Amino acid sequence: MRVLFINKFLYPNGGSETYIFKLGDHLKSLGHEVQYFGMEHEGRCVGNAVDAYTSDMDFHGGSKLSKLLYPVKTIYSSEARKKLRLVLDDFKPQVIHINNFNYQLTPSIILELNKWRNEGNKCRIVFTAHDYQLVCPNHMLNNPGTGENCEKCLGGHFFNCTRGRCIHGSAAKSAVGTMEATFWRINGVYKHIDAMICCSEFLKTKLDTDPLFAKKTVAMHNFVDRVEFKATEKKDYVLYFGRFSTEKGIGTLIRVCKELAEVQFIFAGTGPLENEINNIPNIKNVGFLSGDALEKLIREARFSVYPSEWYENCPFSVMESQMYGTPVLGADIGGIPELIEVGKTGELFESGNADELKAKLRKLWLDRELTDSYAKNCKDISFDDIEEYTEKLMKIYRGQ
Repeated sequence: MRVLFINKFLYPNGGSETYIFKLGDHLKSLGHEVQYFGMEHEGRCVGNAVDAYTSDMDFHGGSKLSKLLYPVKTIYSSEARKKLRLVLDDFKPQVIHINNFNYQLTPSIILELNKWRNEGNKCRIVFTAHDYQLVCPNHMLNNPGTGENCEKCLGGHFFNCTRGRCIHGSAAKSAVGTMEATFWRINGVYKHIDAMICCSEFLKTKLDTDPLFAKKTVAMHNFVDRVEFKATEKKDYVLYFGRFSTEKGIGTLIRVCKELAEVQFIFAGTGPLENEINNIPNIKNVGFLSGDALEKLIREARFSVYPSEWYENCPFSVMESQMYGTPVLGADIGGIPELIEVGKTGELFESGNADELKAKLRKLWLDRELTDSYAKNCKDISFDDIEEYTEKLMKIYRGQ
């Protein structure tokens, strides 16, 4: 099978790129042909046979003229259509798997895909939703200015994005986001997508608020790398690893930490609230870690805490913690509850509720027998690895 992955970034930049690179490599190992389409960039590590890519769009730099043209280019890209057509005519994919495409590639690429298909080329168009971009102009269902989760744009009421200045707090950028979302909703471009993969049941419920999407969505949690389960001697600390930012609930967690002086916390990561973490006696900030160092830190923690306050979809940190045998105390929000077996591999608390977070942290800290039992139960978790995920994906590719 010939599979074309479309993603605006073709270099390591985040979860979407990790997803397509690992999937592409695995599909190739199974004998499928795989190519990629997106932006040109000095760090690009995958591509296509005809070397056709769109120009790199740097929204934070460029000439004054380019900055003036960006609002138009983020809505429609004739360049993306032309370059994509070169790849389609050469590769003739049987499956086109779209991922992160807004702003730099724009939904105009879907028009080109449908045009090419209507010319007699048989293919399936599949989309993986990594966020809420089809129903929310700022992709988060969260107003960064107020920090509040917001569903006002659901149902196509995108002017609320402009009203709330939901994109970088800018009226101008929010207006462009509103125009982009409204234009493509009226155009009906997403009807050409055959299947929409949602990385959580929660995300699926939000996309399903659009009757068009509800006919196409399927929930599939992201795959994880299989790791060996090891019975590890636990040390006396509670771990948070991830971004130090407001939407991750770090502000609430820090306040609670100050009130639990008897509990030792380790924070691993970076972010805008880093300075607020320093100089708190029972918090040790070890900075950003990865690889073996992070694995060791996770395995040895009594339990980890994930206090997010926005609609997380399928946070890898929650899965990774349990994979390494460490239970999770997670916020009951978004897709997090789907990943924790309450009373078996962890517990939940009401997102943003400092009193309940404090009570649950103290309870787990004081009950070593309970956290040890949760840790042992983690060996039975059943997240899909890439082979299991690909088996499900191939059925979607074939339209089964």
